[in-house]
Amino acid sequence: MNKRPVIYGADAVHADKWRCLVEQHGSPLLVVDREILRRQFHKLNHYLPGVSLYYAIKAFPHEEILNLLAGLGCHFDVASEGEIDLLKSVSVGGRRTIHTHPVKKDGDIRAALRGGSTTFVVDNIDELKKLIPYRSRIGVLLRVSFRSETALVDLSRKFGCSPNEVMTIVKQAEQLGVHIRGLSFHVGSQVASPDSHIQAIEACVELIRRLNDTMNKPVNVLDIGGGFPVDYAMQGFDEDAFFSPFMATLQSLPDSLSVIAEPGRY
Repeated sequence: MNKRPVIYGADAVHADKWRCLVEQHGSPLLVVDREILRRQFHKLNHYLPGVSLYYAIKAFPHEEILNLLAGLGCHFDVASEGEIDLLKSVSVGGRRTIHTHPVKKDGDIRAALRGGSTTFVVDNIDELKKLIPYRSRIGVLLRVSFRSETALVDLSRKFGCSPNEVMTIVKQAEQLGVHIRGLSFHVGSQVASPDSHIQAIEACVELIRRLNDTMNKPVNVLDIGGGFPVDYAMQGFDEDAFFSPFMATLQSLPDSLSVIAEPGRY
């Protein structure tokens, strides 16, 4: 008995078009709509005013996606040599990237530098020491752990130093000649409430204020991570309600602070 294919993630207006594609290519079939991708990028720009977006390539490493986002002015979050090579294939330079994997071999660092990526993330002093040979060429973000009870994937269980360790690590880095330019966090993926993000932003801003009161070089970058939820189950999701606290918080930040984010799934 023939059944009409079930279409997930598609609106009713375009369902017939997707069914035609299934008939042509078979199923299961994953379709990426360029217009939806553009719409999501512009929506996130609206919801995160003044924030530079760095697409997390690991979410979907495909040349067509990278090409489209690059044309929209997007930057990129890389975590491997393969992702750096993929960007090269679509003529995106490393200056538009940050390398966010907290654990790196020396070969990973050198590959990133060859690709033009000069901003790296660490979350402990041992990882930071790996960057000493390249300290004149790089900038560093220190990843801080903020747990989220509502995250489907709580990445802060695995990565990030505690907020209480920040001052010590930054001072140790300064003694080693490595400048930590800013702080980074990622409260987890598919976070149902904005509260964890907002609390982490506010805590980082206070840490940056304290650091700038004591350090010789400015700490002026804040990476607010990603994990912004997507309505996979199509149960209805009020994006305006979720992002309103972000907009209010971001508008209250000091003008001297450069804010970036690493959206992937969204």
